Amino acid sequence: MIDTTSFSTITRPGRYLGEEYNAVTKAAATVELSCALIFPDLYEVGMSHQGLQILYHILNREPDIVAERCYCPDLDCEQLLRRQGRPLTTLESARPLAAFDLIGITLPYELCATNILTVLDLAGIPLPATDRDASQPLIIGGGAGAMNPEPVADFFDAILLGDGEEAIVDIARLLIAAKRQRTGKKELLQRLAAIAGVYVPSLYTPEYDHRGRIVAIRANPAAPAAIRRRVLPDLDAIDHLLAPIVPNAKIIHDRLSIEIARGCSRGCRFCQAGMTYRPVRERTPEVIMELAEAGIANSGFEELALLSLSTGDYSCIEQVLPRLMDRFADDCVSVSMPSMRVGTLSPAIMDQIKRVRKTGFTLAPEAGSDRLRRVINKGITEDDLLATCGHAFALGWKVMKFYFMIGLPTETDADIQAIIDLVRKVKKEGDRDGRGRRQLNVSIGTFVPKPHTPFQWEKQMSMNESRTVINHLREWLPRGCTLKWHDPRMSYLEGVFSRGDRRLAALIRLAWENGARLDGWSDHFDLAIWQQAAEKLGLDLDDYLRERGDDEILPWRHLHSGVDDRFLRAERQRAFQESYTPDCRYHDCQGCGLCDFEIIRPVVIDRDRFTAGPEDPAPPAPPAPAAGRRDRPAHAEAHHRYLVTYSRRGRICYLGHLEILRLLFRTLRRAGIATNFTKGFNPTPKVSFGPALPVGTESVAEFLIMDLPAPLADPATALARLNDKLPPGLTVTAITRQQGAIAADIESAYSVTLPRPLTADDRRRLEAFAAGGEYRVVKVRKGREQTVDIRPLVTALRPTGADSIELRLLSLSGRPGIKPVEALQAILGLDPATALGLTILKTAWRPAENA
Repeated sequence: MIDTTSFSTITRPGRYLGEEYNAVTKAAATVELSCALIFPDLYEVGMSHQGLQILYHILNREPDIVAERCYCPDLDCEQLLRRQGRPLTTLESARPLAAFDLIGITLPYELCATNILTVLDLAGIPLPATDRDASQPLIIGGGAGAMNPEPVADFFDAILLGDGEEAIVDIARLLIAAKRQRTGKKELLQRLAAIAGVYVPSLYTPEYDHRGRIVAIRANPAAPAAIRRRVLPDLDAIDHLLAPIVPNAKIIHDRLSIEIARGCSRGCRFCQAGMTYRPVRERTPEVIMELAEAGIANSGFEELALLSLSTGDYSCIEQVLPRLMDRFADDCVSVSMPSMRVGTLSPAIMDQIKRVRKTGFTLAPEAGSDRLRRVINKGITEDDLLATCGHAFALGWKVMKFYFMIGLPTETDADIQAIIDLVRKVKKEGDRDGRGRRQLNVSIGTFVPKPHTPFQWEKQMSMNESRTVINHLREWLPRGCTLKWHDPRMSYLEGVFSRGDRRLAALIRLAWENGARLDGWSDHFDLAIWQQAAEKLGLDLDDYLRERGDDEILPWRHLHSGVDDRFLRAERQRAFQESYTPDCRYHDCQGCGLCDFEIIRPVVIDRDRFTAGPEDPAPPAPPAPAAGRRDRPAHAEAHHRYLVTYSRRGRICYLGHLEILRLLFRTLRRAGIATNFTKGFNPTPKVSFGPALPVGTESVAEFLIMDLPAPLADPATALARLNDKLPPGLTVTAITRQQGAIAADIESAYSVTLPRPLTADDRRRLEAFAAGGEYRVVKVRKGREQTVDIRPLVTALRPTGADSIELRLLSLSGRPGIKPVEALQAILGLDPATALGLTILKTAWRPAENA
């Protein structure tokens, strides 16, 4: 994608390297269909998203299909690509996106719209679908944001509604047949529209009145009147993440994620996912254990996360959680549950959670008062919340985190005051019985009405109203409480796009042309760009936040989630009556209209969990140290140390030192090499490394020392296993027994090749440096300048060829050092472009005292 000599000029080049472990590569000539899967945000966000990886592995299972990945570049990388005139490419093969047959773009959330345009434009693909012909890739969207894709519909040829595991293969097979038959684009789109769940926007035309209100949505005769969301009936049939891609660079959720259930029928009336992911479909405990065993073995992750909209609602959680923790405790693999609901946090579950960590406990009351929680159908009371907090504090949690929404329908000043009162009560509970200092963190978000929910007709509070409430909470929440809030400006624009229509496509394009980028990131977001674009186009953004009439045609009227509109209207009325709607997974069907009870139905493994009578409490979990590790007695821990020498060549040299450490730790786990672990809260493998290699520097002389509880049966076999589990660019060259410690001060030898021949001036400078004394260089670290005398650090510096130099540098423990490129740039007076063109290879090292 980028000239590798430029990697040193951009932030986090690891985002763009590719070559991750378990990534799939296939030669283009061996397949009939090539697919580029795009997540329109930065790598660290996109690689944390499970949906794209699911489709990636499903498509790559097909022998005649290849799927590759691409993410939205950061601003510096985008500018670099434009300066170099290079197209955006995939990570796996570096093929330009425009060379693929299909480009699938995830629609994860509202504020990624401009990122979609960035990706298409950098790929050289026309933005409007109407400007693209059959010679260009077919652009298909899907994901959580696809249930109202109207604001971005003009940029897509087709959009998949709902689950993609089966549909993506149907789409791919149709495209292969169309390629063989040389089908024209118009006919191809009509064939796509016949696939269940596929929406072709060009076959539907919204009509507006003089106020900009939709009066009709006209369907082409070749298209169905409405499109119904695709639903995967059985999660157990999909084992897509047995070999997950392991990121090289640090990502937001850097762990093995196992989806234990999909869908939620708790019925929170503000929650879009709770409506559009129905029905509940659970995996069996046996399949979860199989996925965990294979996923950890094939990835080397040190954390396993159980994913669901509400993990505690999984009916077998009290059986699965202890089994997972018992299985992985000795391997120092922690088990986490990111999404828990107050009503599901039984003492047995909390007792298990405390085996892993006690840093923070997150609860989402959503509203401060019981009245408002009845309105939103939350199904929990203040007594439930306080009891849960009391149990958590008693079990040792130090930090309690709360999430509330403001601006919910029927909210009053009393409901805002109830947030303050509830937090005060929790603080009092935490301070009780001399339990020590407790930290309360409160997060506030502005309610955004979402399509396909009972509150889709409601208004959204203004930015000024949001700021007023937030300022009130800042003033009155108790001391010792930290308040964080989502920027009301970002919530405002999210609300515009949440219920937006096709008129917003022109707004997106104009805002993007005026510089809007990465709007989901607060440090990039600029509402003024959007407001100025809206004014130029004559769009009233505030109008999108208004209450909608009962008889108004909503922009997504022709897109069906499967939940009947009559059910949503009835739930809205029940909200105003403060009536509770039970969860259909454990109670009677509530008549939402989705299930046919033949193919589509709730799949709940243990329906008796919440319907059976009271049982004896589960026995407490066995005590375990932090992070789930069962420490062996100190006298029983043996230490067998091995020196591992390895090379680091090619693109992977642009990973940072900490990224390489994490990568090698995971490789050891994949290779089945058990190390001793450090003690304490967050145990890590007892592995020590040589001096950090500067980013962009290659090496054939890197080393680490691993401390093992038992000797290696055969070092040669261990070497082969490691090389089999390493990503491209890293190769273990030797494993030997290590007696004693490695010296803290080390001398490293480098071979440096210039992008041009050495000049006479270069040679004079080298001779002068070698013959001279003090040589001070200013270097910059984390924005701060530091002056270092590098002469004592350079033990050798001489030409070895027409364009090459030998350099030897000391790395002295506790003292400032210098990078090879910094030293040579100063000594030779190189300009930045020439310095970037240096090829630096570390060739050897030795203890400094023997130099």
